[in-house]
Amino acid sequence: MDHGTLALLIPLAPFMIAGLAIWTRHSRRMAEIQANATAEKAAQYAVQNQALEDRVRVLERIVTDGGYDVALQIEALRDVNRIEGSQHDGAARAPVSGKLQ
Repeated sequence: MDHGTLALLIPLAPFMIAGLAIWTRHSRRMAEIQANATAEKAAQYAVQNQALEDRVRVLERIVTDGGYDVALQIEALRDVNRIEGSQHDGAARAPVSGKLQ
């Protein structure tokens, strides 16, 4: 490196250091923002996961409990829905045909 290049770089050094400091600060802020967004998504996933676990737990209880006759319960729920629907609408709904397989 010759003296001319060195003479040019010495006065520019403070500007380069300031630019590096600004870039470092910006990178740190972007990392913090990304970490916060990731934490929020993780919390949302945890809530969704808990809801799904609750639903699976209910389904497991229905399937594994020997006292349940699933087809009869579904038909009973359909009958309740028809009764409630006719009370709200003023007219009976069409019955659902077919059996569960």
